[in-house]
Amino acid sequence: MAPANDDAPHTDEKTVEYEGSAGGWGSVRGMAAVLLQEADGPAVTRTLMRQNKAGGFMCVSCAWTKPAHPHPFEFCENGAKATMWELTSRRCTPEVLAGHTLAELRTWNDHDLEQLGRLTHPMRYDPSSDRYVPCAWEEAFAGIGRALRALEPKSTVFYTSGRASLETAYLYALFARLYGHNNLPDSSNMCHETTSVALKSLIGVPVGTVTLDDFEHCDAIFFFGQNTGSNSPRFLHTLEDCVRRGVTIVTFNPVREKGLEKFINPQNPLEMLTGSSTRISAQYHQVRPGGDIAALTGLAKCLLEEDDRTAGKVLDHDFIAANTSGFPEFARAVKAIPWEEIETETGLARAAIEEAAAVYRKARNVIGIYGMGLTQHARGFDNVAAFVSLLLLRGNIGRKGAGISPVRGHSNVQGQRTVGISEKPELVPLDVLARQFGFEPPREKGVTTVEACEGILSGEIRAVLSLGGNLLRAVPDAPAVEEAWSRLALTVQIATRLNRSHLVCGEEAWLLPCLGRSEEDIQAGGPQVVSIEDSLSNIHGSRATHAPASDHLLSEPAIVAGIAKATLPPNPKVDWDRWVADYGTIREDIARTYPDEFHDFNDRLFTPGGFYRGNAAHDGVWKTDDGKAHFTPPAVLCATGWPAAEGRMRLITLRSNDQFNTTIYGFSDRLRGIEGRRDVLLINPAEMARHGLAAGQRVGLRGDAPDGAHREVGHLEVVPFDLPDGCVAGYYPELNPLVPLSLHDWKSKTPAYKSVPVRIVPA
Repeated sequence: MAPANDDAPHTDEKTVEYEGSAGGWGSVRGMAAVLLQEADGPAVTRTLMRQNKAGGFMCVSCAWTKPAHPHPFEFCENGAKATMWELTSRRCTPEVLAGHTLAELRTWNDHDLEQLGRLTHPMRYDPSSDRYVPCAWEEAFAGIGRALRALEPKSTVFYTSGRASLETAYLYALFARLYGHNNLPDSSNMCHETTSVALKSLIGVPVGTVTLDDFEHCDAIFFFGQNTGSNSPRFLHTLEDCVRRGVTIVTFNPVREKGLEKFINPQNPLEMLTGSSTRISAQYHQVRPGGDIAALTGLAKCLLEEDDRTAGKVLDHDFIAANTSGFPEFARAVKAIPWEEIETETGLARAAIEEAAAVYRKARNVIGIYGMGLTQHARGFDNVAAFVSLLLLRGNIGRKGAGISPVRGHSNVQGQRTVGISEKPELVPLDVLARQFGFEPPREKGVTTVEACEGILSGEIRAVLSLGGNLLRAVPDAPAVEEAWSRLALTVQIATRLNRSHLVCGEEAWLLPCLGRSEEDIQAGGPQVVSIEDSLSNIHGSRATHAPASDHLLSEPAIVAGIAKATLPPNPKVDWDRWVADYGTIREDIARTYPDEFHDFNDRLFTPGGFYRGNAAHDGVWKTDDGKAHFTPPAVLCATGWPAAEGRMRLITLRSNDQFNTTIYGFSDRLRGIEGRRDVLLINPAEMARHGLAAGQRVGLRGDAPDGAHREVGHLEVVPFDLPDGCVAGYYPELNPLVPLSLHDWKSKTPAYKSVPVRIVPA
């Protein structure tokens, strides 16, 4: 029997869409395309077979958990692409870079820049030739140390992407504090910082409460604003298992994402041969972007009304009385909100919300899943608070089979926060660090990513060190920040491949190539291993066996230590050489700093499924100011933070199936039926008619934020797509210039990438 053709885009007279399922042969072909383009097949295949398995290599892509009993192929399409991207056979040597000025390279697109391959030598920027030139590691460390010593520490920023190991993150955070600041923003500031702030305030922990075992005991799962098919595809195996044992999945999301509609398991021969798929979501509600508070409030309103009708038989009143505060105020506020307002803001009929509420009401154990569709709004905190309140109504936090689970993005973004990467000093055991390393840590709050950008624009920030990532491409108001970036005194980039952020240099600039996590790391103490934390708070060891891309690469811990030694005065309690020689000694110090979570760290490092570092709220213990979980009365129903106006649209920025964060693997967004292009504007046919647009027409988007600043992106192709009224969508990071730096969550300062005010204008 021939395999089903599950990856053909489909266009009818109304919308572009994808006829197939997530997974299936389309996923296999997507991996094969990158493998043929990038890498040495047999060596990569050996690495993939060890990926996400105990004693093996932990994926550098998403943060989804690694099970104790893995599948034969415990990697997904995007995870495989990330590994192949890191193990590419292409090399960006000094000779390659000598052939291009940075001004020329700035005209290239993101994909083509990274196609130059792995960086092989440390480089410094030469302004006279506008090129990177090779240098010795000793020269780089000495130059960076000299520049840092000349600067006021609080005028510098130490940024991290989400993939650096726990060992590297611990050293980097310690270096910053020994140097004299808490300016430690990371990629979490741009995605799930809202989670960290909201959950810490409301239930006493800054991370989700769900474990993998909880999915075996839940009865229903509610999804808000998370695209599993592209952002954490291995999660689909868990969801498929849940559906097959009778769990009902209800999804609220503006975009109909294939991963939450149906799934063909690439590891199931029968499904692959027949094209049969598993339906994931029993209900799929296309809420307007920014309408999640209203949707969650509507669900709560249904429960409260039914509880009144049944004399208290719907809510868990015993749980509420014993474990929560603020319920009476919450209930009064929700009951007072008219259904008409909820319907208007959500774009959903009351009957649809009642249908979803019926599932919640009948389920004994409910898990709440969310992603950046909740966090990246001006009122993202209120989104998360509304979800917490809904779960508390029936005691669905703090018991087996239930809880709240934000799905994190990058592989170790949660773990970096755990071991000290934080601008918030109250989240770090500074007194412990003071005793452990014999210094007085700075107590002043550091800057978030948004505040760092504001400081760059104002001139208060004079230097940025980036441990991975592509910060300039990722931030809001990117053109303005990029222009100001060139006035910095010092920029340092630690990276594996060239990206846009490396092409805009401060007065002094260094580009330092590091080993990838998949590459063998040999130090004085022998082969080294590193560790990461997944999205469900499990710690995993990662062992690499692939040969490094260049003999001139250093590991991330070695680079951090080299810069620190060149910058800081000697401290007998701070032995950088010992740490670099044996990463086990770093883990011993992590365990001393965080004994409750990391005791016996080295002994537990390769526990199948990882070792769980614990979570008080998971166990029904609320480490909040009053020892209770908090209900939050809805203060607003709209999360956008700006008013509606005639002609003003809500822009959602999206990632394609062929990218991870700012890394563009190719130009296929297979799961949405869009091929070969990224300069698109997705809009529903009714809105096209209202704006007098035709499919294929070229238009522009102009920012329409209250600050009145001019922001515009032009030459976007109109693509009819199934979206709610009043909104449009397009790709991140290309549309970042439309996102105001000032438009961010009111508590966490997470940028509002999911509801940007724009107007459609002529191309």
